[in-house]
Amino acid sequence: MSSFHWILLSFLSLIILGAFLLSLPISSIDRVHTPFLDCLFTATSATCVTGLIVRDTATYWSGFGKAIILIMIQIGGLGVVTMTYALIKISGRKISLYQRSIAQDSLSAEGGGLSRYVGFIIRTTLIIEGIGALLLSLYFCREFGFMKGIWYGVWHSISAFCNAGFDLMGNYSSLTRYVDNIYINVVIMLLIIAGGLSFYTWNDIKKHGRHFSKYSLQSKVIIFTSMLLVFVPALYFFLFEYSYFPVRERILASLFQSVTCRTAGFNTTNQDIISDSSSLISMLLMMIGGSPGSTAGGMKTTTIAVLVLSSFSVFKQTENAIAFKRRISDISVKAASAIFMLYITLFILSAIIVCEIENLPLIKCLYEIASAIGTVGLTTGITPYVSVPTKFILMFLMFFGRVGCLTLIYALLPRIRETAKLPEEQISVG
Repeated sequence: MSSFHWILLSFLSLIILGAFLLSLPISSIDRVHTPFLDCLFTATSATCVTGLIVRDTATYWSGFGKAIILIMIQIGGLGVVTMTYALIKISGRKISLYQRSIAQDSLSAEGGGLSRYVGFIIRTTLIIEGIGALLLSLYFCREFGFMKGIWYGVWHSISAFCNAGFDLMGNYSSLTRYVDNIYINVVIMLLIIAGGLSFYTWNDIKKHGRHFSKYSLQSKVIIFTSMLLVFVPALYFFLFEYSYFPVRERILASLFQSVTCRTAGFNTTNQDIISDSSSLISMLLMMIGGSPGSTAGGMKTTTIAVLVLSSFSVFKQTENAIAFKRRISDISVKAASAIFMLYITLFILSAIIVCEIENLPLIKCLYEIASAIGTVGLTTGITPYVSVPTKFILMFLMFFGRVGCLTLIYALLPRIRETAKLPEEQISVG
């Protein structure tokens, strides 16, 4: 099997195992068998770090069930192949060339030093999640008591860094009680941004520090695009959406909405009452998602950046897309175009199908579909009540958004090798 098959099978295996464990009576507070479809949906959402739920995490699942969900979030966020590779290295076993090739494809890593890179990923994750857990525990211990406060701190740190959006606040409320809390907002937002920034970029930051000019082109594009996607939408939300809040809450709500839409899934404001225009902006952010090689899903920041730069090259009538005095390869432009086409097609078709099945307003269906395919987890509140066909659609979209559309296509379709160059002919477009 190719590495793409292994990546798909690793995620599927974790989902099925997690669903089986969640279906056991020990996983629910009331010690009852949970319907397997609900367990499968929860396991898919956790492994694909999405956050859409059909059972309230805080009030339905037992401590054992919550632990299973948290483990799936952690493994799903880092990648099953990454975790397996790390465990093989820790056990002292030799890594075969085949296993190394699978890990490289899973991590989108190039060149040598794969073991060091995997070690860097694990260390970076533990450090950032540990700092986040400590900061959150200091606050939650005062609110919930010592043991519960530490558990809440660890849970929300992992969930935020892995861009999962699962919370323990109960009654599907997420973080709405903290809309005016600067401390919680800032810590959660920094964890979300850190998880969605890409380990490749963190490696560049570690190597070169403040010397931005020495960063790779990919890291430069990721950092610049991520900054734009945080502050420009936040300005829009501040000016046009949250005008009913006092200034401090307005700033926090605007920034948090802009950050969380990038595949995180926590929310400090009710998503059911935001305007249609703000819903559209949120959907665009959800579709774009985080960066390649991060814990986030979506089309990725580099995909949208390459498409925009390619468009600029057409407008300026230049041959190649240029960024930071570097030429972007035609292969990258083709891949970005294919990814964009696949996401948009699935997004529109799925929303239409769900709209017809559920007989709900199209804007609500579009929002839920964008949340699933972008592995975000934000919802207008319809997910727990949708029918079985819609649950399967949402599960497929979450899986599609996490493993990556090209991985899925490469695994399912055979590679066609070109044996000859055919004659070229021009087609007028536009």
